[in-house]
Amino acid sequence: MVMVWELRRHPLRGEWVVVATHRQDRPWTGLQVPPPAELPPSFDRECPFCPGNLRAGGARNPAYRGVFVFDNDRPCVGPDAPPPGISPGGPYRVRRARGRSRVLCYHPRHDLSLGRMGEEEVLRVVLAWQEERRSLSRQEGVEQVFLFENRGKEVGVSNPHPHCQIYAVPFVFETIRREAQRAGRYFRDHGKTLLSRMVERERAGEERIVEEREGLLAFVPFCARFAYETWIVPLRPVGAVEDLDEGETRALASLLRSVLARLDNLWKRPMPYILVSHDAPSGGSRGFHFHLEIYPFLRKPGLLKHLAGPETGGGSFLADTCPEEKARELRDASPVHYLEKKD
Repeated sequence: MVMVWELRRHPLRGEWVVVATHRQDRPWTGLQVPPPAELPPSFDRECPFCPGNLRAGGARNPAYRGVFVFDNDRPCVGPDAPPPGISPGGPYRVRRARGRSRVLCYHPRHDLSLGRMGEEEVLRVVLAWQEERRSLSRQEGVEQVFLFENRGKEVGVSNPHPHCQIYAVPFVFETIRREAQRAGRYFRDHGKTLLSRMVERERAGEERIVEEREGLLAFVPFCARFAYETWIVPLRPVGAVEDLDEGETRALASLLRSVLARLDNLWKRPMPYILVSHDAPSGGSRGFHFHLEIYPFLRKPGLLKHLAGPETGGGSFLADTCPEEKARELRDASPVHYLEKKD
């Protein structure tokens, strides 16, 4: 194990990350997460996302064969949200929870994941991301279209069917707002995007690079907060996923599939993760540089990264692993998913 004990600054968040790798092997008597006993079936008659099944709101899914997108049956924001029922006063403010909550099913098969799907199938998912963002960003009152995937019951997902969610909301999510502010200042002062400078440094050193493919780079950032945290960044700075050209879009699908397969291949088990698309607010933001961030929640086989006092209460992460070492492990992992290898 590489021994690192230092503070690393996160350029996009403006936070310090405490890297203390000697903590990785500390005694642990807490929760351990065994691998799943068996894979989900290819079709689950009780799943509200599988083709032909009833959803929670009473609608029946079509017999879809590719990507399937619909309004969430239990939305957090919606066009018909009622007016607020309180007037709190003082420092408190309340607004109507208007917006759109969308679900995007990646594939009709219940047991697949992005890392196991074919490249053309993942490409159709990325094209659907682009179309949903274009459409939702144009709607009145929408300031942010936020796309994310939660994978695995370890991060609170109750349905394993491969899917993501898309929120169109009348505010800018705080992480994106802070990132846009810092990126804007850097662009004003240096004439290039902050992420472009980070990419230059990663390509110069190469110790944290996982893979590069046709105009996109996947790497474990210097300031990684999670073990195996991986960013996928286009070399050409664009503000949002829909701004990628055709070649970049195809490369993004291919690289995303490869990275997620590598994560599962580390220990031959599904890696629980959160994937977030960092796109500029709907009105645009000078210097904002679109990218994907993937936060895997296992720091060892069976051991979760728990968010404790420093992370949840203090707002700064304690990282138990060395980004350079984790990048090497991902580079060494196969880009072909272990469940898809032909004997």
